[in-house]
Amino acid sequence: MNRRSLLAAGAGTVAGLTGVASGPAGASGAGLPGASGAGRPGHPSRVPVQTGMDRLAASGWDAVKGERIGVVSNPTGVDRDYRHLVDRMHADGVTIGGVFGPEHGFRGSAQAGGSEGTGTDARSGLTVYDAYGASQATWAEMFTAAGVKTIVFDIQDVGARFYTYIYTLYDSMAAAARLGLRYLVLDRPNPIGGRAYGPMMTDGFTSGVGRLSIVQQHGMTAGELARFYDGEFLPADAGRKVDVRVISCRGWHGRLFAGDTDVPWVLPSPNMPTPDTAVVYPGTGMFEGVATLSEGRGTTRPFELIGGPDLDYRWRDRVAGLDLPGVEFREAYFTPTFNKFAGRLCAGIEVKVSDRSVYDPIRTAVAMLVEARKETSFAWRVDGTRYWIDLLTGSARLRTMIDAGASTDDVTGSWAAELAAFEKQRRPYLLYPRPGT
Repeated sequence: MNRRSLLAAGAGTVAGLTGVASGPAGASGAGLPGASGAGRPGHPSRVPVQTGMDRLAASGWDAVKGERIGVVSNPTGVDRDYRHLVDRMHADGVTIGGVFGPEHGFRGSAQAGGSEGTGTDARSGLTVYDAYGASQATWAEMFTAAGVKTIVFDIQDVGARFYTYIYTLYDSMAAAARLGLRYLVLDRPNPIGGRAYGPMMTDGFTSGVGRLSIVQQHGMTAGELARFYDGEFLPADAGRKVDVRVISCRGWHGRLFAGDTDVPWVLPSPNMPTPDTAVVYPGTGMFEGVATLSEGRGTTRPFELIGGPDLDYRWRDRVAGLDLPGVEFREAYFTPTFNKFAGRLCAGIEVKVSDRSVYDPIRTAVAMLVEARKETSFAWRVDGTRYWIDLLTGSARLRTMIDAGASTDDVTGSWAAELAAFEKQRRPYLLYPRPGT
């Protein structure tokens, strides 16, 4: 089964490096363009941003000195010279009891739906535990086996509910809560900004690609999500909150995308190669739920190239004629090398974002689905008894509305109230300004 296979079901405080602060968005020291920091050489026009890892390293690892720590990370946990957090800590004498690798593995060698297994890391000699798909109980067993007292999380998320690292964060936090461990998040920017979009996950549709009641594009950083989890979900699930602290970014705010900052980009998974992929993913990721259309896996532009063997230029023309904001559509032909329609010529669309500030990835993808339903022998993907699109979107609503001939406005308007409620619910947990929202 691929990356989207179902997984088994299984704070408030914000720590800087010299003290603890709690308060409204922006209290963490995040600022607007021109905030303190140094631009990365070669990118003088980009906004300088310090990640949580940057700040912790600059302090000489103060927040973890004297602790036996466990590190939850993958290849994205790097500094400005692409040196990994684990390698730097290990070289500097920080005591690491174990490393915990999510989907694709700690060093990132596994494809979608895979992991690297438990073993010894060749570079550091540390034990790496296979945490992909681990239940909260299994996380607790691994933490106990590693003898750790503090958990450090440093993974680049991409901002979509169906991207699995946010559940790696949640389950490891729940295990830490049960064991009374400290939890430290080294924050990184949300690469697609701080705005929330899309429908809410609802009861009866939870799965490994949508475990918690958040909207499809949550618009939060990992640190903000950790605070949200601690306040909204952990007391009921784990029976208590966790001692969670966030070392926040400096210089980031909610209107900045990955391409706007000087933070190095490392692909967080094999089919998330560029920041451009992340921008479209909360929307075009829904095409994984369509049996008759490829979402571009097996091409060099996954989630930007969408199409199928039964389409032609007319689908692109219909979608382009909608004049959707912030995006253009190129007539495209491609032959996937793996996944859906491997080795078969597909016709369709390349999604070209022209203005990220007004682009709505989910509305755009809904419009593409509505028009594709009119143009081809359209069929939703079914796994067992469940429609995959329902698991991705959080309910049967989108599927049934499109099947009934609803317009794009009807579909996207149907979740306006729940989106507004979510934005209000998340507000106390935000750490960074959301200018213009």
